[in-house]
Formats: sequence, structure tokens, C-alpha cells
Amino acid sequence: MVMESSRSLEYTPTWVVAVVCSIIVLISLCAERALHRLGKWLERKGQHALFEALQKLKEELMLLGFISLLLTVFQGLISHMCIPTYLQSHMLPCKRDDNVSSHESEINIRHDHLIEKNGRRLLSTDNGLEHCGQKGKVPLLSLEALHQLHIFIFVLAVVHVIFCATTMVLGGAKIREWKHWEGLIKQESSGSKRGASYAHHIREFFSKHTIGRWRKTAVVSWLVSFFKQFHGSVTKSDYIALREGFMMTHCPGRYNFDFHKYMMQTLEDDFRRVVGISWYLWLFVVLFLLLNVGGWHTYFWLSFLPLILLLLVGAKLEHIITQLAEDVNIERSTGEHGAVKPSDKHFWFGRPSIVFYSIHFILFQNSFEIAFFFWILCTYGFKSCIMEKVGYIVPRLIMGVIVQVLCSYSTLPLYALVSQMGSLFKRAMFDTHMQKVLQNWADSTRSGGEGRQRGGSSITAVGPQNT
Repeated sequence: MVMESSRSLEYTPTWVVAVVCSIIVLISLCAERALHRLGKWLERKGQHALFEALQKLKEELMLLGFISLLLTVFQGLISHMCIPTYLQSHMLPCKRDDNVSSHESEINIRHDHLIEKNGRRLLSTDNGLEHCGQKGKVPLLSLEALHQLHIFIFVLAVVHVIFCATTMVLGGAKIREWKHWEGLIKQESSGSKRGASYAHHIREFFSKHTIGRWRKTAVVSWLVSFFKQFHGSVTKSDYIALREGFMMTHCPGRYNFDFHKYMMQTLEDDFRRVVGISWYLWLFVVLFLLLNVGGWHTYFWLSFLPLILLLLVGAKLEHIITQLAEDVNIERSTGEHGAVKPSDKHFWFGRPSIVFYSIHFILFQNSFEIAFFFWILCTYGFKSCIMEKVGYIVPRLIMGVIVQVLCSYSTLPLYALVSQMGSLFKRAMFDTHMQKVLQNWADSTRSGGEGRQRGGSSITAVGPQNT
């Protein structure tokens, strides 16, 4: 009689197969329908950027599922690829006991997978050991290792989805805090009061960032920018000054544009791009798996990379605001009308996209590390040699939480605002809303409704709307 561990579908009760398949299909259909309904809801609410982000997330899940499918289809072929035994002892995630030779270890493994019955050997699930053992070699990758890779892909997909949702929730919560500043601007937008209010905010903006000789030194300026990202990363004067600079540059007519709604849609558009897993992120995954060698503590040291990069990016964005304030101060000292002027010159190499790619890498690398931790925990247990000591585990988890919260709640919204001071402002989004505004004004003018503008000198716009 064939043992339970080697039982195939030929000798498995049909009711067991039917029940297991039903549960798997039911869970899959529920997940698919939930994503479909979420997409329809986002379309009804006019959240087009979030809908595109959801579609992008579906594509990434499909890619991960396709990778898992390839591993399943080709698992027989992979397990029958043989390599010399000595190659199996190099670059291991866990160091082997020196008292046990590789030959003895291989004999033990083969013994566990071979079963003697009626004078013939019945092979269990992994017959690659038998195939390669006859040649004096070992399989390139065992079926057990392939199964564990399946688990890792599933955990990575789940953690990636959860972290993406967390990023959007925290980033949106931060930008919604700026809404009352937009209301304040609307209250102060009438007549001469607007000019006086704007001048006051500009004075407050450059005074906070430029007054004092100590602020003009590069070291102190960077230190102030570094610590500002942790508390009050965007103040009221920062928001109003950058908003007015954006409007004066890209909308000279000074429309009453709802900049806050535009910023929310900018965040959603950035989130749509952040959700994707680009080729260079997959390259990082491969390099990490390659360098995860026992004794190198790669997992521990690599966890510092997203934190260091995040602090550097946050300090750079804050320093760009300081540099914009210095530009305003220089113009005012020469008698010119001081106003924030968007420019790419303050970004690294004059390319704002470098900051976005850095944030994209930070968020993915952080989710990958957390996924790797839970995979090790679920597959090998807390005491696994890959998990390492508690002294290495706790700092990694703490840094992972700090990076996720700080990047989602502070750095990404800060980037969404500061990037509008460069060439990466959402021109298509802005132009589309302006066209809608002008069309609504023209329709109301033709109908003689309340939208007709007296004197023909001003246009009132509502800015981006969620339709």
C-alpha cells in the first residue's frame, strides 16, 4: 500500500478533491469580485487615478500569479536539473555543521524520500533526488524549495497590497489636513485683502527659512531641513507660498483654483505609479536573494538602506523649499516682486523624477523586507538560522514601521507638493480641469445664468472636481 505522503490523485477520494477545489475557487472568486466592485465604486466616484492604481495592482498580482504558475509547471524540469555536489555547499543562507559531510547529508535526504515496498523502491514526491543521485549529483532546486518559493510569492503579494493601501490612507490623511488652509485662502481672496494677505504669507514664508545668518550656512540649512521632515514638514506659509507660485506660473489669470483637490489627485496619480513593481525593483529582489549568505547579515544591514535613503530624500525636499524661499528673498532685496518661481534647478541633477524613483524604491524595498520576515516566520519558524538573533530582528521591524509611516504620511505628500515646483506638475490634469472650467463658464454665459461674469474681466473656477 502506498504511504499517505506519496498518494497521488489516482488514489485520492473524489470528495476530497472536490471540496479543496471548491474552497480555492470560492476564495479566488470572492477576491476577484471584491476588486471588481471596488473598481466600479472608484469609477462612480470619479477617482480615475485610484482606479488606474487598482488596475495596476491587478497587473502586479497577475504577474506574481504567473510566476507561481511557471514554477508549478516547470517544477519537474527544474528538479531534474543536476549540479555537482560541491556547488551545493557554496553561498548558503545557513551554515552547515562541519561535522556532517555533504555526502552523508545527501544520503540522509535521499533516505527520507525513498520507500522500499515489495522488493522495489517507491519514490515519494521528489524523484529528482533519485534522478540526480544516479549521476552522483544533486538537484538544482528541490521540490520542497520550489514549494517554499510559492509561499514567498504569496506572502509578497499580500504584504505589497497591504502596504500600498496603508500608503494611500496615510498620504491622503496628511493632505486632507491642508484643506483648512485652502478654505482660508478662499476667505481672503476678495479685493485688496487678497494682496495684503498674500504679501503677509510671503513675508512669513521667507522669514522662517532665510532670516538669520546661521541659516545661510549649508550645514545648518541642511540640519534644519533634516529635522523639519519629522514635525511640521509643510506649514501654512509653505503651502500658501508654493500654491501661489504654482498659480502665478501655470495659471496667470489667477483663477480661484481649488489647489487642494488638485493635490489630492496628484497624490492619487503618484500612488498609481508607486503601486507598480518595475524591472529595477525585481533586479533588487534577485540581488538580495543572491547576497543573503549565512554570516553576512545581509538582511540586517540592508534594512538600513530604505531608512537612510528616506531621510536623505525628506531632507532634500525640505531643503528645496528653503532654496525657493532664498530665491524669493533675493528678488525682494533687488526691489522685484518676490514670488516663488517653480524650477527644476533645485532637484538632484535638475531631474525631479530621481526623487520619485527613490520613494518608489523605498516603499517597495520596505514591503519586500517585511514580506521576507513573515515568509521566514511562516515557513521555517522564529528560531530559523535565516531569521538570525532577536537583536537583529527587533531593529529591522522597528525600522520597517518607521519607514512605512514616515514615507507615507510625510515624505510622499511632501513630494506631491514640492514636485509641482518643477516640470513634473500634472500638466494634463491641470489643463483638463481648466478646460472644464472654461466650458462651464461659457455654457452659463450663453444661458444667461448665474455664471455670467460681470465686466468680462474675471472667471471663477472651482478647480478639479470629483465627478
